[in-house]
Amino acid sequence: MQTLFYVIQIVLSVTLVAVILLQVKNAGLGSSFGGSDASIYTTRRGLDRVLFQFTIILSVVFVVTSLVVLRVTG
Repeated sequence: MQTLFYVIQIVLSVTLVAVILLQVKNAGLGSSFGGSDASIYTTRRGLDRVLFQFTIILSVVFVVTSLVVLRVTG
């Protein structure tokens, strides 16, 4: 049972990292060090919106499974 939860957590974490990396677009090296970027204030549409919502859902599911693993193993 614990192994199943561990596998689920690993799959969720890898998927979450991949989705977060897919969201980063047009972010130059300057913007990562505090440079201004005008695209920050645009609205999310299409695939950007889907990826954003999917990231939120994945992060909530990851936290819930982490709490379940903590409850089962503890």
